[in-house]
Amino acid sequence: MRFTSEFRVSALQKLTEAQGGFATVLRKGDQLSGAILLVGQIKGSDPVIYERFPELDGSFSWHPIILGVEGNDTEITKYWKSRTKSDPDLWVLELDVASKERLNGLLVAES
Repeated sequence: MRFTSEFRVSALQKLTEAQGGFATVLRKGDQLSGAILLVGQIKGSDPVIYERFPELDGSFSWHPIILGVEGNDTEITKYWKSRTKSDPDLWVLELDVASKERLNGLLVAES
């Protein structure tokens, strides 16, 4: 069974908030199959963009997008806004959590 993009985004929001973090949808995409970009932050700083990619075994995992602008809010925003111009179905979700370990745990839980 394959979950919809809207379900995945909602699940990430709920998991984040249940652990005391903050989650917000910066941009809604296609409800069924839109790709998801995630902006992960630790205590409001050092944002990194993650994207979900398929693995060879059919599973999915989250990978950081290396832009050379990690930690720069303005450049991160420019990047995802640029991506939405070429992919109008794209979701953008921001998570702000207490530690890198919590962020990694959320990404693994939602793979």
